[in-house]
Amino acid sequence: MPYDVTITDVLRAAKTISGRVRHTPMEFSPSLGKAVGAEVWLKLENQQIAGSFKIRGALNRMSMMNANDRERGVITCSSGNHAQGMAIAARTLGIRAVICVPGQCPQIKREAIIEMGGSYVELRIIGTFFDEAEEEAQRMADREGLLFVSAFDDPLVSAGQGVVGLEILHDEPELDAIICPISGAGLIRGVGVAAKALRRGIKIWGAHANANPSWQEALRIGRVEPVVEEISIADALGGHACQNHFDFVRDELEGVAGVSEREIKNGIKFLLREHRQVAEGGGAVAVAALLAGNIDVAGLKVCAVVSGRNIGLEEFTKAIGE
Repeated sequence: MPYDVTITDVLRAAKTISGRVRHTPMEFSPSLGKAVGAEVWLKLENQQIAGSFKIRGALNRMSMMNANDRERGVITCSSGNHAQGMAIAARTLGIRAVICVPGQCPQIKREAIIEMGGSYVELRIIGTFFDEAEEEAQRMADREGLLFVSAFDDPLVSAGQGVVGLEILHDEPELDAIICPISGAGLIRGVGVAAKALRRGIKIWGAHANANPSWQEALRIGRVEPVVEEISIADALGGHACQNHFDFVRDELEGVAGVSEREIKNGIKFLLREHRQVAEGGGAVAVAALLAGNIDVAGLKVCAVVSGRNIGLEEFTKAIGE
């Protein structure tokens, strides 16, 4: 069943997770602004606890669990960043969590999940891509009596991610547009709900890897259908578009822009060179889309969300060396 995510939900989430997460910086980017003919700010969620925005939604969702659900424990599927947020939430709240990741989840993220969750977390590696891992995790939830917590298809998760939007508009209240990574769309829905409640007429764009054309295809045909996905340096953006977010993405976003693997690597290199910031592939797609000229923001005041930094040293070195 489709569900609403409201500004009240986001404000409630902000209260719930206050003091447990960082209010991450907004950093002005004169070089990116010069390249695209706009005033550009970067929302540095790569500086968040656990290296990405995902801890916000995980903490909000887990904090809202009733006593029965806490007792039986949870299971989730993640490409890696949500899993780290869930691991921290599990340890903080004392809740058992089974965390499933696909084979393409980098080793650095696997190790961080175990380290952050400690004895509260059991890590399971399933298949190669996110969708197959998620399907098996849902079956495990039924077999083992665990509560399934989606990485993106959950109003409490989206509301938690929406606190990113509150912080953006708190720091720069006169923005004209926000460019945000999109895969399942939990982040962009929360950010969009918050931003549009605070700033009438603000434009929201989604940026994704061309290797996962799920949203492009869904918007083209008017519904979410399976697509062929390829391995991408933006491993955090794997997985299908979410039907429960479809109406919001179709009606409230200006559009979604794809970026190639080379363009994503250019975004990673730009963030290191110009801002001394480490970003993973999925974290750099909004910047990559701007650098590639795939979103026209000329004359606007814009924020690009840098959503995460969790990339392995070998992969990072290869990306900046090309």
